[in-house]
Amino acid sequence: MFLITGATGNVGSALVGTLAEAGLPARALVRRREAAHPDGVEAVLGDLNRPESLDEAFAGVDAMFLLPGYAGMPEMLARARSAGVRHVVLLSGGSAALEDLTNAISRYMTLSERAVRDSGLTWTMLRPRAFMSNALRWLPQLREGDVVRVPFPNVRVACVAPEDIAAVAARALSGGGHEGRIYDLTGPQSLLPADQVAVLADAIGRELRCVGLSDDEARAEMEQGTPAEYVDAFFSFYGDGTLDESQVFPDVEKVTGRPPRSFGEWAALHADDFR
Repeated sequence: MFLITGATGNVGSALVGTLAEAGLPARALVRRREAAHPDGVEAVLGDLNRPESLDEAFAGVDAMFLLPGYAGMPEMLARARSAGVRHVVLLSGGSAALEDLTNAISRYMTLSERAVRDSGLTWTMLRPRAFMSNALRWLPQLREGDVVRVPFPNVRVACVAPEDIAAVAARALSGGGHEGRIYDLTGPQSLLPADQVAVLADAIGRELRCVGLSDDEARAEMEQGTPAEYVDAFFSFYGDGTLDESQVFPDVEKVTGRPPRSFGEWAALHADDFR
């Protein structure tokens, strides 16, 4: 049995679907029983912020897909091990390699990886770069018109499709040879925000225009819905250049046996979401 945390998120929902299609036993950790999942997928209630709520979820589980950033992670992992869980696949990020405990995002990624390493379980770390699905944040702007305003317009990112992260996670959960491995997950191209907007325009058949925000404009917009410490983290990564997400890595293809999706392929697959 494979336990999937974050089962309703971009990666978790894709992973649940991938396991179900392969006929592999999947259990989705949810906070609400009514969350929809493919046939054959078991849903179990639990809260990663409350390790004591997870005993039912861990029962009979061999391996688990785990989200980062929870304060009770050491206790949670100890409970998982006591219940018989053997392997954990952690969704981490490229900033974990920085081990910068002064940066809010790098800090929680780093501490999550350390907790997994110290747990006594075997592990696989997934370090995806920016998700292609981050483009969905443009939806409110697209409802208003054809101009997409973006922060950090001169920063290239080799963004990756959540579906490809899920495909790697499924292999790491269900197959051998992934213990102690760190996979850097990217798409096949390094793109500027304007490149992504142009590709999306082709996919949805609209004349879109990309406008770069100044740093002051970007900070003001980001602070409307993001805690200040995370805004500072993003400015450290992309403004100061402490994190380079432009490099393309071969790990998706090495693990899955097929090339990662391009942004154009992802945009075509999700075109209706933007329409």
